[in-house]
Amino acid sequence: MRVIQLGAIALVAVGCSGDKKGEMTPPAAAAATPAPPAASASGPVVEVRMTGDGAKKAAFEPSTLTIAPGTTVRFINVSGGPHNISFWSDSVPAGGAAALAKGMPDPLTDLTSTFLTKPGDHYDVSFAGAPAGVYKGYCQPHLVLGMRVKISVK
Repeated sequence: MRVIQLGAIALVAVGCSGDKKGEMTPPAAAAATPAPPAASASGPVVEVRMTGDGAKKAAFEPSTLTIAPGTTVRFINVSGGPHNISFWSDSVPAGGAAALAKGMPDPLTDLTSTFLTKPGDHYDVSFAGAPAGVYKGYCQPHLVLGMRVKISVK
């Protein structure tokens, strides 16, 4: 998706021309293509804090939670980052991977968020359309420290 977005930006930047100083005329193809909608939290938002000391301990707080379908889980880097959220594909219920793909904006890879490098950074995962079941996830940089989370959708 990033390649497509960057390509579109480059196309608009290269294709824009102006007859008068400061006036920009977008190319017809770019003007006719709407931007993809940004993911937004439409249901309740539940916060999960990502903490650690960077060397010996790291955790999701809480590490176990139960949510309703349509809930957005907001992962917040509090300390000890960088952190991210990645879901094991074999732990996701049937149909869950497709729902998470829609609910994870600008993923690093399938079922994996970008890295949160600064305290206060957050990443929202929408469980809109997610089937009931257990979703097991982890923080890639801190998996060896046991940084795991279990989200039950009921």
